[in-house]
This record gives sequence, structure tokens and C-alpha cells, in this order.
Amino acid sequence: MIKQKHVALTVVASLFMIAACSSPSSSGNSGKDSAGNKKLEVSVSILDRGQVASDEGTYESNRTTKYINEKSGINVKWVPILRTESTKKLNTLIAAGEAPDMMWEFGRDYMATLKEQGAIQPIDDYIEKYSTSYKAYLKAHPELKPYTMFDGKTYMATSARGIDAIANHGMWIRQDWLDKLGLKTPTTIDELVNVMRAFRDKDPDGNGKNDTLGAAFNYNYMGIIQALYASNKSNWYLENDKIVYGGLTDRYTDVLAELKLFFDEGLIDKEYITDKNYQKERQLFVTGKAGIYFASWNIGAEYRELKQNAPDSKLVPLEPVSTKYGKFGLYQEPPANRLIVFNKNMKNPEAAIKLLDWWIDKNWFDVKFGQEGVHYKLVNGVPQALDAEKNKKETIYASEYAVLDQWSPKPEDFAVMAATDAISQEYAKVQGESLKVAMKNKYRRDIPFNPTFPELSETSTSFGPLSEDIETKVITGGAQYSPQWGIEQLRKEWKRLGGDNVDKLAQEWYQNNLKGK
Repeated sequence: MIKQKHVALTVVASLFMIAACSSPSSSGNSGKDSAGNKKLEVSVSILDRGQVASDEGTYESNRTTKYINEKSGINVKWVPILRTESTKKLNTLIAAGEAPDMMWEFGRDYMATLKEQGAIQPIDDYIEKYSTSYKAYLKAHPELKPYTMFDGKTYMATSARGIDAIANHGMWIRQDWLDKLGLKTPTTIDELVNVMRAFRDKDPDGNGKNDTLGAAFNYNYMGIIQALYASNKSNWYLENDKIVYGGLTDRYTDVLAELKLFFDEGLIDKEYITDKNYQKERQLFVTGKAGIYFASWNIGAEYRELKQNAPDSKLVPLEPVSTKYGKFGLYQEPPANRLIVFNKNMKNPEAAIKLLDWWIDKNWFDVKFGQEGVHYKLVNGVPQALDAEKNKKETIYASEYAVLDQWSPKPEDFAVMAATDAISQEYAKVQGESLKVAMKNKYRRDIPFNPTFPELSETSTSFGPLSEDIETKVITGGAQYSPQWGIEQLRKEWKRLGGDNVDKLAQEWYQNNLKGK
């Protein structure tokens, strides 16, 4: 909901040629196909999560990019976008006229902003003219249509999320610590806080030092606490048949109170405010210094490192706890997966559509999982990893390049997919259980997607940094900045920036687009 800085500058064409010095054998980026014809070319954004090892190459060029260029017959130039600053980086590239031909993100709100800026274009005609496979896929998945359209035109390509992609956030707890301290699994927010206090105070790792914390977390931390109170800032909610921005609900006061309590009592590491990439938080968890992990439902790499550092640890998924408002599920994604848009000044839409067709024709499978016989073998149609350590380096980043896919594993598939070493098999069972827990409680999503209109984008752009400053004061600023002060300031700033008009327009949008449909 809160977007990066609004940039409204004209986008110029940015089609890049593959470096002439690269040879087919060394880069996989030959400018011609096997028949000697000039290849179609297109540039595509790729989220950089820092997972490509140096000896694997870079996000621009690695074994997966070479495979795609060789097998698809299309020269793809990949433009890395740092995950933690993705929309900000895309805005910068757009403003400079250097944005790739195809850009993708997960947020429909952000794509609406690009549409309002005139940075992207409708793609209906291109699909009709150039596509076969993707066009057929869309007909088979009509549920995706509302998520891809603005003003009656298709602006985004997408594929359906599998269950493992619908599940997103997750909570984990050290069962061995609970057992050692004689504690029960927390089911309410108050019980959760008391467990965190015990993990902080009662030396659960048994080293005789006061060096443990109630919890560590990744970038999902605030979203998880918001979800417990059904007040996510990425959502609008229905309150008495009126839609209200999640960060302004009465329940958001409780979110601020909880985050402040965790900080004030030292239940978490107070330096997290400056830990922008959450690497210290990760280290606290994998070295066995935190009893709860607010993160994602799938944490295979962290699980492996924790078991290597603390072999006797027993990590289990934790259901979302209830609050005075009831029990809500943790964040789950809408059915549309990655949302792909076309640069307004794209020179070769045929190449972009052909790449969509190539992906959706099950080529996504070997992009995602690597090479059969090298990285996996098929067991009843399920890819079973051959070497966990090899795959950790060579395929951990590969799924990012399967921009369209049709993957939807069952919880029981993870044991088949995992490598045969003890830790991999142990985690596979836990992973399957974690997926069940992540989907057990339905996430509260009152409307399928958020309102989109220019006034909302403008107000949100200005409100975003102000709200973050207010929230930081509440969480870290001591008694003088109470949660009630915080919510009053948030509402005051929203109103000052034109929020009353935005709320009115949002309600009209809801009435016209969603109510009764």
C-alpha cells in the first residue's frame, strides 16, 4: 500500500544489445539461433536477493540465464533489482530511461502507479497477435483476469500461485526450549509475550550466560504482527461496509503497542532498526540465540544452519496466536503470482510474448529446478534433489527466473523432493507441516485487491515516509511516544495530506468495482 517515491517522467526506450564479445560457448548469449537467424531480444528485471555465489556468476549471467537464452531462442538481458529496494530502483531506472522492456513485481498497487505515470502499456493486442500457449493458459485460468486489468484493458501478464506461493509468512518456535523450560505452546498474544520473556531470562540454551532473545526475524516481522491484528498496511479492510486503510484502523494501535513492548523489554535485539538487510537477525537465529523466528513458512537454509550450529535444536512451525480481536491467519498471497508489465517504449513486444509462451510451456520446470540427472531426478513426477549442498549453490536462485510457472506442490511432496541426507529429510517433514500450518487459518483479506486511483497514489507516496517516522518514534522513543499518540499522529497526517478525499474516493471505488460482485 505504501509505495516508493512517485516518479512521473517520460520513459524512453531501453532495449539493450548483448555484448558482442560474448561467445555462445562462454555466455549462452549468441546473437543468432542455430539456423543463423538473428535472435529476438528483450530485457527483463530480476529480483536480486543476494543468492548467486561468486563462482556461479552474477544475476546478469549465470548457468540459469545461459540455459534460458540457449533453450528459448531469445536473447534475454537481465536487469538486477535489489529486493529490499525493488520499486525504488525501478522508479529510478524509469526516470532515467533505462528501465527494462519487461518489469515485474508482486504488488498490483505499484503497477497501478506505473500505469498512471504512463510508464507501461496494454498488452491485449500483443497476446492476441503473437501468443499461443499463454493465451490458452489465460482461458484456462479466468480467475486471474481481474488481477491483470486496469480500465478494462490487460496491463499485466501473470500465472496462478501454487499453494506454496500463496502461503507466505510463517512463525517458528524452538520446541526444545519450550520443553526445557516446561512451557506450553503459546496460543494467545499474552502467552507469546510470556514465552518470549522466558526465552530471554531463563537461559534456555544452558550456557550460563544472559545471551538469548525472545525472537529474531526477517523482513516479514512487522507484517506478521500486523496480521495477528488483521491490520496489515498492505491492505484495506471493510469496517461497517466502509473500506479503511489498514494502517489507520483502531487495531493498528495494538500493533504499535506490541512492537513497542517487544522493543522496550528487550525481547528482540534493539539494533534491528539499523539492520537493513536483517543479516544480524538471521545470525541470531541460526546460531541458536533466539527462541522464535518471525519469518517465512519456508526457511530451509536457516533450518540447515541452525541444525549445524545447534544439532539438538527442535524447530517447529507456530500457528498465529489470537488477540482480543480474535484469531487471524498470517499473510497469504492473492491467486495471481508475479505481475509482469511491458515498458511503454518496448521495441520488440513479439520477443516478450514469445518468452511468456516459452516459460508457460513447462520450460519453467527446468529453469526452477535445474538439470535432470545433475540437480534432480523425477520420482512420480516430483523432482528429487540429488545433492543438497550442490543445489544450495547452483539452483537456490534459479526459481527467480521462472517468472511464469505452474508449480503447486503438495505438503507430502517435500520429502520426495529433498536430498537424502539427514537434515534435508528432517526439514522436508517440518516443511510440509509448516505449509499446512501456514494455510490452516485463513488470512483476512476483505477485498481481493486494493483501490487504485491517482489521488491515492499521491497521498500514499507522501504519507509513507511520514508514517514510518511516526512508527519508529512510537516503537523506540520511550514513554513520551505512546501507541495512542502514534495512531492520532498517523490519522492527522493522513488527513492533512488529503486523506478525507482519498477515503471518499476509495469508498466510491469499492461501490463501483467490488460491492455485490
